[in-house]
Amino acid sequence: MLTRTPMPRYAQVADTLRNRIRRGTWQRGEVIPTIDRLMDEFGVGRATVRQAVHLLAREGLLSPEQGRGTFVTGDRGSQRRLPAQTSLADLAEMYRGDAPDLEHIIESDDAPRLRESDGQPAAAYVHMRRVHSRQDRRYCLVSLYIARPVFDIAPDRFRNELAIPLLLDLPGISIERAHQTLDIASADVDVASALDLAIGAPIAEVRRTFVDPAGTVIYVAEANYRGDYIHLEMDLLKSP
Repeated sequence: MLTRTPMPRYAQVADTLRNRIRRGTWQRGEVIPTIDRLMDEFGVGRATVRQAVHLLAREGLLSPEQGRGTFVTGDRGSQRRLPAQTSLADLAEMYRGDAPDLEHIIESDDAPRLRESDGQPAAAYVHMRRVHSRQDRRYCLVSLYIARPVFDIAPDRFRNELAIPLLLDLPGISIERAHQTLDIASADVDVASALDLAIGAPIAEVRRTFVDPAGTVIYVAEANYRGDYIHLEMDLLKSP
């Protein structure tokens, strides 16, 4: 049975089915239980189950076939997840091999809201808000703020590439401090709409700041990731 939450019932059903696939409870090629059985299990109507199955079919995890049932077409390793890296070098290396589709929403001269501990603001910034997706699945909504003198070195590349490896590759750019925070939150209306999520679905809020040797904040990223896209793994015996 489902719980009372702001998340729509079809999204709750989809989350449960998605987790069964990712955990290996249902393997690729298997037929999942019938709609009638899922209706009984979750205590919902036929339309709710169909909507959940349709959502997972769009994600490439399920494939309904007329007269045969609904087959598992994805598995727990079929969709890339983002490791929560803990160093700038590892983060940049991870992004170097990544090439998501970038959908630009807005570009402006808005400045980031800096905290006292971040550093001193640059004279001007370029703000880009965009969505990252892969295989037609949106997984990240991000606002990037790049100091104008840095952005002007390679504006076309900043608009069309991932910013972190580009920042490390640009000549004359030095990063003295790099800080990242990650919080678990729930999707509001804007994030839910951008990432095709239900309102209240779990997300990861990531904030990154890079500061140059003069103490100026040259880069701020405020990113919202789908909760099922973040992967955290640690070696608990590794020396600090």
